[in-house]
Amino acid sequence: MSLRAWLPAAALVFLAAAAGRAGAADPDALRKIVLDRCVPNQIAHQSPLPCAKVDLSGGVARGHAVLKDLVGATQYLVLPTIALSGIESPELLASGAPNYFAAAWRERGFTERAVGHALPRDAISLAINSQYARTQNELHIHVDCIRADVRAALRQQQAAIGEAWRPLAQRLSGHRYLARRVLGDDLAQDPFRLVADGVPGARADMAAHTIVVVGAEFAGRPGFVVLDNGERHGGEELQDHSCALAASWSS
Repeated sequence: MSLRAWLPAAALVFLAAAAGRAGAADPDALRKIVLDRCVPNQIAHQSPLPCAKVDLSGGVARGHAVLKDLVGATQYLVLPTIALSGIESPELLASGAPNYFAAAWRERGFTERAVGHALPRDAISLAINSQYARTQNELHIHVDCIRADVRAALRQQQAAIGEAWRPLAQRLSGHRYLARRVLGDDLAQDPFRLVADGVPGARADMAAHTIVVVGAEFAGRPGFVVLDNGERHGGEELQDHSCALAASWSS
């Protein structure tokens, strides 16, 4: 079945406008669809449409929505159900702030269902672009497969990735990234805070940073590789929106 055949028509219209890859787009399109349509529809009718899911179990101020992106068959977006501009939003670093990356990891099943089978944890990635590399002014985390070459590079360098931020020896998509590991099956440590508190100068200029989180196994223990770059580009470039190698990643 084609993507257009099963996506809600309203979502297709919105996403075509929101993608903005080839030209000017409404930078508030994501905010409008989630806050003005998905959240009210969930509250009034218990339906998330045109989103795929709206989770308000912790209240609107701490909720999140899942929306299918028009680009690629397997890419989903996880967004807050309140207005937050992006990685630079100070609310993300406030005490008790929701961990949107943890929510995005929990929602990875949408990508797996789009693929048609479960994926190993190191095939799945979460990415947020810097303020300078995004087209939308509503915080959104891209959930999709990692590129095969990035997966291979991280595996090669895994032994050097510890619990402190260190530069990766190998560039990813031509860019230098800092990396650190986080142990645990779930993403209990918030990557926004890990970057702000651990990368020198990051807290004062979060807008310039891009964060990518990739599932990992460390000597049989589940965890994550958290990647950071402060050069104003987009970490989404490390993802594969076609998930071309998914057939070989079935578990």
